Amino acid sequence: MDHFVWNIDPVLISFMGLKVHWYGALFATAIACGFQVMKRIYIKEKLPVESLDNLLMYCVIGIIVGARLAHCIFYDPAYYFSNPLKIFAIWEGGLASHGGGLGAILALYYYRRKMDMPFLFLLDRLAIATAIFGFFVRMANFMNSEILGLPSSVPWAIVFERIDMLPRHPAQLYEAIAYLLIFIGLWAIYKYTEMKQKEGAIFGLFLVLVFSSRFAIEFVKVKQAAYAEGMTLSAGQWLSVPFLIVGVVLLVMPYLNKRAKV
Repeated sequence: MDHFVWNIDPVLISFMGLKVHWYGALFATAIACGFQVMKRIYIKEKLPVESLDNLLMYCVIGIIVGARLAHCIFYDPAYYFSNPLKIFAIWEGGLASHGGGLGAILALYYYRRKMDMPFLFLLDRLAIATAIFGFFVRMANFMNSEILGLPSSVPWAIVFERIDMLPRHPAQLYEAIAYLLIFIGLWAIYKYTEMKQKEGAIFGLFLVLVFSSRFAIEFVKVKQAAYAEGMTLSAGQWLSVPFLIVGVVLLVMPYLNKRAKV
């Protein structure tokens, strides 16, 4: 069976020695789209739109620092503990979404203290923007031929020629599609239902959907942490479990509290 061969140059534009990579362009697009989603929400709810510049700055810093530290600590600790200066070499690659998520939450908490706004209220809304952010980041991984799937003979398997000639699960596309669908679903819930009135529920649903998707897709991904080779579950799956638990708690608590009041 002939499989689709993927061999795109990771450099989008090269001009007079200046190179713009697909990853950087799509990461910037992810930030811009997330910002626009938050702007629409702020306008709809008559919140101070001018404060979004600070939120953007805090979240970008939180995501990058958190994602980098999580990658170094959880995916290749032996290398980075032996070469601590390499932790700062972000241009060499290595960002972990779990750490990026934690970094964004901490950044939002700092922003919330300055704005004196309910933390869960903000998390519910940022979750919607984060879902579309995740879509573009996984598309960037696809353009870079990274975060590979396991070899497979399924008809839609893709050969990542820059890596090898084996047809593989396009795990990056699986996640990208999942995050896009989650974004559409969360946006519809926010716009057309009363769930946004139950603080923490949308964020809880986001965690459940994102990390259950991540947990399932990890079964067809190449394990990124060397120490996880002999383990049944990957490092990404183990790191997803706490987020799933927190998500379930946040999702059900508003409804339990309402029932208790009745």
